[in-house]
Amino acid sequence: MKKIISYILLVVCIPIVLILGMTVFKAKQYAFTILALTLLSCAAFALSFEQKEQSVTKLIIIAVMTALSVVGRFIFAAVPGFKPVTALVVITAMYFGPQAGFMTGATTALISNFYFGQGTWTPFQMFTWGLIGLVGGLMAEELKSNRLLLCLFGALSGVAFSLIMDIYTVLWQDNGFNLSRYAAALVSGMKFTVIYAVSNVIFLLLLAGPIGKTLQRVKNKYGI
Repeated sequence: MKKIISYILLVVCIPIVLILGMTVFKAKQYAFTILALTLLSCAAFALSFEQKEQSVTKLIIIAVMTALSVVGRFIFAAVPGFKPVTALVVITAMYFGPQAGFMTGATTALISNFYFGQGTWTPFQMFTWGLIGLVGGLMAEELKSNRLLLCLFGALSGVAFSLIMDIYTVLWQDNGFNLSRYAAALVSGMKFTVIYAVSNVIFLLLLAGPIGKTLQRVKNKYGI
């Protein structure tokens, strides 16, 4: 039952809050949307705890993976589109579940944007990276056992990130969805979409093995 509620929070409540934030609160009150998304993400993650003893360890791991993701975004800030964020979010989700993946993606966007700049785009970044983590967690066993599928997922995640963020771009510019402007945004951002998709594959190939083994050892040691 708790798992069902957590999924409802992530795939129903958060999108509703995101839409209301753009259409009702808009730019002036985007901080409330960020706060709501953060609280809902935390609630969904908390519902994934099975034992109290495991919850502290799981929180520490998510905090560490989020920190690595944030630092990785800082390090590659000078290279547009080339970021390890998605790879680290997906790896976290593969070993600690969809809720942990969503939490890592959402908090990475929130925390790193204190450096890159907060704005109405932050909730969309939180949702998009979180959604990638959610799907990665649901496909965990397949991704861990099939390297080709993992690379394909990484590439498609890069494309999905651009597709969703360009929706934000159009909504922000037109106060509504304009298909022609959306198509123009996709075309103009094609270069960065390709770079991001390729970087996801590269970072997954480099990091999934060593980090995945470490996370698996932690899971085995603490019975998570």
